[in-house]
Amino acid sequence: MRILLTRSVAFTARHRLAFRDRSAEENRRSFGALAEPHEHRYTCAITVAGTPASGTGMVMDLPALDRILADEVTGRLGGTDLNQSLDAARTGSALPVCEAIAAELFGRIGGRLPAGVSLDRVRVEEAPDLAAECRAG
Repeated sequence: MRILLTRSVAFTARHRLAFRDRSAEENRRSFGALAEPHEHRYTCAITVAGTPASGTGMVMDLPALDRILADEVTGRLGGTDLNQSLDAARTGSALPVCEAIAAELFGRIGGRLPAGVSLDRVRVEEAPDLAAECRAG
């Protein structure tokens, strides 16, 4: 039997939507007010999957998961400018949108999980009406 375990964390970060090869005016036409620096309080829900351990019934040690999330999510992105702290935005391969955050976190967190535990999904909510999910498979 495989069980899904979800842990949520929140962080505040700022970003602006702008293409590097466009002028400030072109970016304002494309993105409106979002072309200017602004802040969001993001919620990030990480779901791992595994077989519950005999004796504890736990899929994964929760303090170990919390350490990973502190390193990769809140500690790495919290209080930052996502245009600089998000790899895809810094290199210009993606704008610092919730889709890019979810995809990057999926790659970073998945590689840190213990044997027998897999990453099922990463959901990043930028606002109550806007979220992106990256799923395994």
